[in-house]
Amino acid sequence: MTTTQPPATAARPTPVAAPTAGQPYEYRRTPLVEPDWTRFPGWRHVTRDQWESAQWQRVNCVKNIKQLRAVLGDTVGDNFYADLTTDQHALATMSMLVPPQMLNTMVPFDPMSTEAFLADPIRRYMIPVASDRRTDWPSHPYASRDSLHEHDMWVAEGLTHRYPTKVLAELLATCPQYCGHCTRMDLVGNSTPAVDKLKLTLKPVDRYDAHITYLKAHPGVRDVVVSGGDVANVPWRNLESYLMRLLEIETIRDIRLATKALMGLPQHWLQPDVVEGLERVARTAARRGVNLAIHTHVNHAQSLTPLVAKAAQTALDIGVRDVRNQGVLMRGVNATTPDLLDLCFALQGEAGILPYYFYMCDMIPNAEHWRVPVWHAQQLQHDIMGYLPGYATPRIVCDVPFVGKRWVHMLTEYDRERGISYWTKNYRTSIEQTDLEALDKRYAYYDPIDTLPESGQRWWTDHRVDG
Repeated sequence: MTTTQPPATAARPTPVAAPTAGQPYEYRRTPLVEPDWTRFPGWRHVTRDQWESAQWQRVNCVKNIKQLRAVLGDTVGDNFYADLTTDQHALATMSMLVPPQMLNTMVPFDPMSTEAFLADPIRRYMIPVASDRRTDWPSHPYASRDSLHEHDMWVAEGLTHRYPTKVLAELLATCPQYCGHCTRMDLVGNSTPAVDKLKLTLKPVDRYDAHITYLKAHPGVRDVVVSGGDVANVPWRNLESYLMRLLEIETIRDIRLATKALMGLPQHWLQPDVVEGLERVARTAARRGVNLAIHTHVNHAQSLTPLVAKAAQTALDIGVRDVRNQGVLMRGVNATTPDLLDLCFALQGEAGILPYYFYMCDMIPNAEHWRVPVWHAQQLQHDIMGYLPGYATPRIVCDVPFVGKRWVHMLTEYDRERGISYWTKNYRTSIEQTDLEALDKRYAYYDPIDTLPESGQRWWTDHRVDG
């Protein structure tokens, strides 16, 4: 009998792993950490109770170079202070005001040095120095103090009616912290050698009355952004009264509180009287069916700490519907894909803050070193897609003068050589009610000149105009 043998089989080859290209961005969860403030020579003996006190934070804000030296000691060299002095005396559009909370997030974990401090992204926009700024084109020729023309659109002192259904209410002209790139640098903060600030002239009670009177007379307005300055600088009793008056107006359906202090001074929003007052407002808003939200302003993941997360979560726990972030794109701070994604994951995943908008830095004086061109913003929007949850993927917008916020891909024409983009709009601002051609016009926005090709830079040099 013949036995059939199974066919011979070749040995199975050892699998060889295919090479992987990897992802352009690799997510790694990074829990929030409160940096050790006692690493600074001037804060070696500051206790946790002091650090978590809003009063201590406000009293110990850094307002000048002498105070900065007292905190940093000899960890930063004299050349840095000379650089800062030059900027403060000739170029800065905002006076110095940095809460300890914010200073503590600069060079948070590495040894402090002049080089490390200069390179720090938060230092670059909170404590700018002269060597940061461009010398060829420090300002765009079309830069202006009120680049968005908010003051031109005041319908009452501090009340800007720019969009058909929304207004901006500037309750005051101060903040707990002053950002170098502030879009309201013509009004907010103390005057500097470079900028003599405008002043609010009405008493607060009269200003607030004027706002309420206008809103009652204009039922088409349903959305009020309550800002300044920063609402954290409004005495709580006054802010709560204003918000309750807004809630009495039947046509108001959205109220947004604008406060960078949720990040810069979270201790304020954790004070018992503020928490209790905000809860009263939130309950009233919920009862009336009004959406109450907080909008804060975080530009880099380093700024997010457990105290910031605690302040955000507390607001949500007591009934605020959303806490959202509106950042600003800035070169040297966050205008790269990894920086933006790191920030958005820290906001959404660790701090409970929804990434909402990133604005292109506005065309104010001495800001060209921060601004990015439209094409760069478009590329960033492309590159961050697909990583974050859809609801937490921020829109990158260009705030076009006389137009308003537009997604960066919404331009109608773009001259890349000269860095001029053209935009259209679909509504009239409060100063265009009689302009029959407002909706047919094209409105220009300008890229930083140093980002243009050589031919474009040469064109601007040949056609140089005064801003």
